[in-house]
Amino acid sequence: MGGAVRAAWEAGWLPSDLHELARRKLAPLAVECLAAAVVLESTRYPVATLHPRWRADLAAISAVIGPDPMAPLLRHCAVASGVGRRAGLTVVLKVLALLGALPALEPLLPLPGACRHTHSEAGEVDQKALGRVRALLAKAEATEFPEEAEALSAKAQELMSRYSLHQAVADHELGRAPVAAARRLWIDSPYAGPKAVLVQAVATANRCRAVWTENLGFVTVVGSETDLKLVELLTTSLLVQANRAMLAAGRQIGGGGNTRTRSFRQSFLIAYASRIGERLDTTTATVTAQVEDSRLLPVLAARNRAVDEFTKRLFPGMVHRRVSVSNAAGWTAGRAAADLALFDVHRPIAG
Repeated sequence: MGGAVRAAWEAGWLPSDLHELARRKLAPLAVECLAAAVVLESTRYPVATLHPRWRADLAAISAVIGPDPMAPLLRHCAVASGVGRRAGLTVVLKVLALLGALPALEPLLPLPGACRHTHSEAGEVDQKALGRVRALLAKAEATEFPEEAEALSAKAQELMSRYSLHQAVADHELGRAPVAAARRLWIDSPYAGPKAVLVQAVATANRCRAVWTENLGFVTVVGSETDLKLVELLTTSLLVQANRAMLAAGRQIGGGGNTRTRSFRQSFLIAYASRIGERLDTTTATVTAQVEDSRLLPVLAARNRAVDEFTKRLFPGMVHRRVSVSNAAGWTAGRAAADLALFDVHRPIAG
């Protein structure tokens, strides 16, 4: 199975991508088996030759590794899932079938064994700054008072945005050319399309581009590493808030007794995304205006060019598509809910 995993990597699939697809397509035992195969295959390469985000992917994947990491994969799957060899073989075959049918994706990271990363490179995000943002967001989500949560979340957005701007100028002073990166954010059903619109709104407000790959269910976000991290943090929080607000808005029944809940919720989420984008755009503009540095605008222009060029290189056939709503009540409710949302931390859409 190691060869099949390596082939998937060479086709552009990261460990997190494989895990997310397996979670959607396979039974839990098969998900564990694939995770084990990914981890075992990764041990063939020195840790120093794995990109930091690749290592983070591996750390996030929950697979039960047997006592001997070099044991045959079939035995490992049996240990991980608590089943016998026959059932383990069935699990392995299902995993191999999934791996064998994978389409090629755009390569986002160097393959294991090929990374020559150094800690002095541009693009690394200050973990202390991220820690402060996460702490603010955790407090925002824990409080029962909307006003307090909004203040905490807005502070987190402002803090990370300001850090990103100062980091851009600092990199310029050190002679570092703008570097664009990309990461995939997998979107859970239902209403994946409207949720992707929310991701795009967050990405655009934070100087990133978003490309929606509808047939697989993920959004590829392109930007600087700092901005990508902010988008990921904000998106995760806002998707939770949007879902909670959507469910709180309830169901909608038409005059003839027919349910219009689906159209209501789709319109709700699209309106929510639209209003969130407006709020984030305002916050970003305010923070940018407060940074008194004549070098900032040329630096941001250079960063935007790098992001646009990388996006076009990854997605030369990208097309743009407008989204529409069919339920006025859902649109109105979504806009109202977005005004209460807390700023914690394709088609654009494009595919």
